[in-house]
Amino acid sequence: MKLVTFEIDTPAGRLRRIGSLEADKIIDLNWACGAHLHAKGETGRVKEIAEALVPPDMIGFMAGGNMSRAAAVAALDYCKANSLTRGPNGEHLLFELSAVKLLAPVPRPNSIRDTLSFEGHMINFERRTGKKTPPRWYEAPVYYKGNPDTVIGHDDDVHWPDYTEKLDYELEFGIYIGKQGVNISAEEASDYIGGYTIFNDISARDIIPAEVSVFLGPAKAKDMDYGNIMGPCLVTPDELDASNLEMSARINGEEWSRGNSNDMYWSFEQIIAHISQSETLYPGDFIGSGTVANGCGDEMDRWISPGDIVELEVEGIGILRNRIVRNQNS
Repeated sequence: MKLVTFEIDTPAGRLRRIGSLEADKIIDLNWACGAHLHAKGETGRVKEIAEALVPPDMIGFMAGGNMSRAAAVAALDYCKANSLTRGPNGEHLLFELSAVKLLAPVPRPNSIRDTLSFEGHMINFERRTGKKTPPRWYEAPVYYKGNPDTVIGHDDDVHWPDYTEKLDYELEFGIYIGKQGVNISAEEASDYIGGYTIFNDISARDIIPAEVSVFLGPAKAKDMDYGNIMGPCLVTPDELDASNLEMSARINGEEWSRGNSNDMYWSFEQIIAHISQSETLYPGDFIGSGTVANGCGDEMDRWISPGDIVELEVEGIGILRNRIVRNQNS
């Protein structure tokens, strides 16, 4: 499935829901489950059971595990087979993609960890700076933690921080943890991947050198409102072979970057095994791949500007598009 979190307008205000992306339409999973339960006639508590089986928020849905997934698949099959667009009480089951607001698949992850997993990116760093990749990089996956409250989604504006002159995009993809676990082995780690999404890790390049020179960071180089962009959807692992995905970035329609996920030195399974050592991972935790080779402006000394449209595309997931804007007080 391709899962999305979206908002719709109601008389009581905007309502946040989750759904299955079907071409240019979205099927509301919670209301579809309710319609399916009503048709089966096995309970008089359709709304309550549907809320428990297929909650209308992504973390709750992933935490439901196989039971929630099976209920969602059955509900989708039922609605498609019967061409349903409304539930038993008039609920809208089907929405035009153009009529809703897409949010990040998990609007507020429990945590954000971003790695440096692409060897080609590290080799380019060596060529750029003349500095060798530290041996530690080849010994275990390294990562930093980000701020979950800075996450935005597809078609949201990225506000240029007033303390940097070199803002950069980063072409990445990432995973959401799908179930709780600790001390997870690499062999079993694939069972803990809830889905994949595209990730644009916005970076203030001219701030990084000073921050990392004191052996801590990055901080403000990465830590900013609108700086963690995810979307447009979450693709479940059964629909994606993450080992060989074409990845590209376009600025104002012109291709600047192209790479492939097969350049990952550290797999997500290895990363999960490393991170989960004596640390519990939870449904809704996010882990980024790091930048693919040639996946940022810094590698080419080519820089985005306010007004630019940045599109990141990952095969099998879709296109994540955002506009860069200058703050009025900048």
